[in-house]
Amino acid sequence: MVEVKLHDIGEGMTEAEVLHFFVKPGDTVAADEPLVEVQTDKMTAEIPSPGAGTVGKILVELGETIKVGTTVLEIELAGAPSKGKKENKIEKSEQSNKQETHTFHIPKRSDRVLAAPYTRKIARDNGVDIDQVEGTGPGGRILDEDVMSYMNGETSKQALAVADAAPEKEVEEAQSGEVTTPSSQQTIPFKGRRKQIAKKMTHSLHTIAHCTQFEEVDVTNAMEWRAECKEQGESFSIAAFYIKAVSVALKDFPIFNATLNEQEEVIELKDTHNIGLAVDTEDGLIVPVLRNVESKSITEIHREMKVLTEKALSNQLTMADISGGTFTISNVGPLKGSTGATPIINHPETGLLALHKTKKRPAVVNNEIVIRSMMNLSFTFDHRVADGGTAVAFSNRLVQLMEHPNTLMLELV
Repeated sequence: MVEVKLHDIGEGMTEAEVLHFFVKPGDTVAADEPLVEVQTDKMTAEIPSPGAGTVGKILVELGETIKVGTTVLEIELAGAPSKGKKENKIEKSEQSNKQETHTFHIPKRSDRVLAAPYTRKIARDNGVDIDQVEGTGPGGRILDEDVMSYMNGETSKQALAVADAAPEKEVEEAQSGEVTTPSSQQTIPFKGRRKQIAKKMTHSLHTIAHCTQFEEVDVTNAMEWRAECKEQGESFSIAAFYIKAVSVALKDFPIFNATLNEQEEVIELKDTHNIGLAVDTEDGLIVPVLRNVESKSITEIHREMKVLTEKALSNQLTMADISGGTFTISNVGPLKGSTGATPIINHPETGLLALHKTKKRPAVVNNEIVIRSMMNLSFTFDHRVADGGTAVAFSNRLVQLMEHPNTLMLELV
C-alpha cells in the first residue's frame, strides 16, 4: 500500500485546501492520473497517481486544510506482492512493519486533462458536468468561457423553474401565516488562498521593519516617447518601460534587490532582477515573476508580462512562474482608484514599488504653470536592510529614469 502525501514544494508553502477528489475508494487508476485537486496560497494544482492501481482509503475530507506531509489517500499499486503469497519469515516480518511512502510535487498535471483546474472548479461550483461542455481551446481544451456559455444555455430553464415555483411558495406562506425573513448576516469562507495571503501578510508585517516613501513623477515625456514608438510600429505598455527603469535603478542600488538572512547574519545581494508583478485575480492577489529583467528589452518585458498576467487571471501559473522573486512591483494605476498606499513587502524581499494612477495636473515647468501627466509612487523598503537616505537616492534615480526616457536609453548601451 502506497501513501500519497501533500509534498512541500517550497516558496513558504505549509498547507493547502482540498478542493476536489477525482477518485473514490475502489476506483482503478492509471499512472499519473489526477487523484485530488488542492489550492495553495499561490496556485491550484493536482496530485497525480504514482502508478496504476486501486484506490484504498481516503484520509482527508473535502474542504479540509491540510499540512505538508499529511497523507491524503492510499493506493494499492498493480503488481505489488500479495499478502497471501509465501514469503521468507524474516522478509515477511520486515514488510509487515514497513509501509511504502510516496510523495509528489504538486505542479505536475496529467496530459489527459483538457481543462485547467480553475476551469473545472468553475464548473463544479455551478453544478456543471464538464464532460458535457464542448471545448473551443487548442486541442479541444475547455476554457472558462466555454463553461460560462454552457451555463448561460442552462440558466433560462433554471430561471423558469424558479419563477414557476415562486407563486406556489407565496400562496403556501400566505395560507400558513408564516413569513420567511431572510437572514441579514452573510459570511465569506476564510480559507484557501485568502487565508494563506493573510498569513503571509501578517508574517511580513511582524518580521520586516516597513518604511514607505512617496514620490511624484512627471511621466509626460515617457508617454510622448511611447506614442512615437507606436507610430513607428513598436508597441508596448508603459508599465514595461517602468519595469525596465526599476531594473536599471536596482543595478545602481543593489541593496534593494536583496534578502536578509538573519540566521547567517548576512544580506544576500541577488545577481538577477526577478521582478514580481502583483496581479489582482478573483481568488486574491498573486505575484508571478518576470525573470532576468536586467537582460531583457522593453518589448520582451511587455510580451512576457502579458503572458504571465493572462496565466494569473486564468489560474494557470506553474510553480516556476511564481518562485524566485527578488523585487515586487504593484501597478494599481489601471484600477483607477489610488493616489497613494503603504504596500506590504513580499517577504523575504527588501523592497516593493507601487505605481499609482496617472492624472493630468498643473505643474511648474521653467517658472510657468503647464498641464503635465503626473503619477505618484509608493516605495516600501525594509528599514533593517537599508536607511532612509539610500531609499531617497534610489527613488531619485528611478524618477530621473522615468521622467527622461533618453537617460534610460543611455543605460542600455
